[in-house]
Amino acid sequence: MSTLNFRTATRDDIPALLTLVTAAYRGEESRAGWTSEADLIEGARLDAAALEADLARPRSSILLAERDDQLVACAHVADDHGTGYFGMFSVDPNQQGGGVGKLVLAEAEVFAAREWGVSVMQMTVIDVREELIAFYERRGYVRTGITKPFPYGEERFGIPQRDDLRFEVLEKTLASTEQHPEPNDATTLAPEGVTQ
Repeated sequence: MSTLNFRTATRDDIPALLTLVTAAYRGEESRAGWTSEADLIEGARLDAAALEADLARPRSSILLAERDDQLVACAHVADDHGTGYFGMFSVDPNQQGGGVGKLVLAEAEVFAAREWGVSVMQMTVIDVREELIAFYERRGYVRTGITKPFPYGEERFGIPQRDDLRFEVLEKTLASTEQHPEPNDATTLAPEGVTQ
């Protein structure tokens, strides 16, 4: 199995990102993986304007994971007032279950600590997605009990299929920034299956 290469996205990557994120979360294609939200929310997961805003924002990057020059995963990483933020985590449904997600999450944590010196990473997850929350808990994240409302009525986030959705904040303390290597133009990770 070939290695994963990481780089940060540019505006030229927006079409491929829209395709990947939609495939990972919405519609029939997403059902091939285990991260599908298709039974909870229909419609678009994000749009080009949201991606442009993430790319233009200071202290904000979209990490891309590529294998053999093909986009297989991504994540939005940012400094949110001194706390790392992890979101838009998407893995091609046909690549899920093989360790790609673990590697992307680990790279995002290293990136945020190295680039911005953050010591805590946070994310929001729809609180009924117990299997996904359990995945993050196995990676060291804890449920904070802090919840945020789902943006009902804002169709740019999708059309909810139930009326009890809300987000819960998960949090993890990151390793010291001194433990992280200097940044490279691209990071090449070991092949899948390497225990992290």
